[in-house]
Amino acid sequence: MNELRPRELKMTVLATPDMVNFSGNIHGGSVLKLLDQVAYSCAAQYSKEYCVTLAVERVVFRGPIHVGELVSFLALVNYVGRTSMEIGIKVIAQAPREDSVRHVVSCFFTMVAVDENRRPTQIEPFTPSTPEERRRWQAAEGRRQKTGKRND
Repeated sequence: MNELRPRELKMTVLATPDMVNFSGNIHGGSVLKLLDQVAYSCAAQYSKEYCVTLAVERVVFRGPIHVGELVSFLALVNYVGRTSMEIGIKVIAQAPREDSVRHVVSCFFTMVAVDENRRPTQIEPFTPSTPEERRRWQAAEGRRQKTGKRND
């Protein structure tokens, strides 16, 4: 079995008819709800704490998701501050009978670890060690600077 690192998470769901909008595609709100659940799961898995959503940035819907497609959410902790972390999520869709895989959504969530009193709590630091980890870390720092977030 291929084990994921503690900083990453993969979840796959089936796009069902109860998720559609008026144009017959999966409703963006349904996708956003799943994105939030995936971001929480990835953040909680990394921090070993309950986490809350602080911000959602750059949700880009690149294409439709159709009923019957398998929808995979690939989440990764890109950046870790003192109490918060950025989770990058890529969503891909695949029709079970086809070989094509489509990148349909990308986004970034900022999640904050909280203690039993719902106060921000310190989490384990992460130091990027590979070129890809450093690239993601630096991109996350750039997004933080643009939005004026503290380095927490």
